[in-house]
Amino acid sequence: MASYVVVYDGVCNLCNGIVRFIIRHDSGRKFRFAPMQSEAGRSLIDRHYEPDAELDTFLVIGGGVCRVRSDAALAIVRELDRPWPLLGGLRCVPGPVRDFLYGLVARRRYRLFGRRESCRLPDPEVADRFLG
Repeated sequence: MASYVVVYDGVCNLCNGIVRFIIRHDSGRKFRFAPMQSEAGRSLIDRHYEPDAELDTFLVIGGGVCRVRSDAALAIVRELDRPWPLLGGLRCVPGPVRDFLYGLVARRRYRLFGRRESCRLPDPEVADRFLG
C-alpha cells in the first residue's frame, strides 16, 4: 500500500521522467502520484502547501508531513530500491545549498526539457497509482 503521494507538474517532461523513474525503482509500491493540474493534485496543494500557489517544485506528502524541493527528492530516494537510498547522504549538504541547486533546474525545466500540451495519461499497468 502506498504511503507517499508525489504531486508533480504533469506537463513537464522532466517531471514525467522522474515519475517514470520512481515507478521503475519502487518495487514496494510506496508511491502514488497526482499531477498538480488535476483536481486531486490541486486539492493536495491547497491542503498541505499554499492555496493558489504557483509551484516551481513538487510535493511529497507522507506521514502527515509535506516536503518540497530537495527535501522531497531526498525523501523519495530514501524509499526507492537499492542503490538509490545511498543518495540520502546528500542530506549532509546544507538545505539552502541543495535548494539553490534544485531551483536552478526547476526554474528552467521547461526550457531544458520541454513541456507537453496536457498531462500524460499513465500506462494501464500503473494507472491505479495515479490519483484523479
